[in-house]
Amino acid sequence: MLSRRPAFVHSVCTRLLHSRPLMASDPGRPVETSIRAKLTRALQPEHLEVHNESHMHAVPPGSESHFRVLVVSPHFDGLSLLQRHRLVNDTLKEELSTRVHALAIQAKTPQQWAKDPSLGKSPGCLGGSKGDHTVQQKLQTEQS
Repeated sequence: MLSRRPAFVHSVCTRLLHSRPLMASDPGRPVETSIRAKLTRALQPEHLEVHNESHMHAVPPGSESHFRVLVVSPHFDGLSLLQRHRLVNDTLKEELSTRVHALAIQAKTPQQWAKDPSLGKSPGCLGGSKGDHTVQQKLQTEQS
């Protein structure tokens, strides 16, 4: 099972759904909305994608616990990949310490995005929480 680490928390999924780059937030998705708003405010991205990949894990329908983000920002110029990830993690520290179990990050400069405008795919799910039969109970407790 993945731990709640502030650095390099990642998800292990395959398909990408709910892609809404720089679009209006959806009140039915409060965690996704919060992630989108905080990254937009802090990093002023030229391109932002927030993908909820929770549906590919052993979580209740409608969960918002596993995400993949693509952030293209001039704020990343001159920063190492580790520094970029730390910046995203620091921006989302509240979500990572409470509701988000896994976060995959792709952080690119505008120049990198211009050369390769693609979003990496999540690896196949390794089953982590699928063997933990208490996951639903844990998630219900967290949401209360």
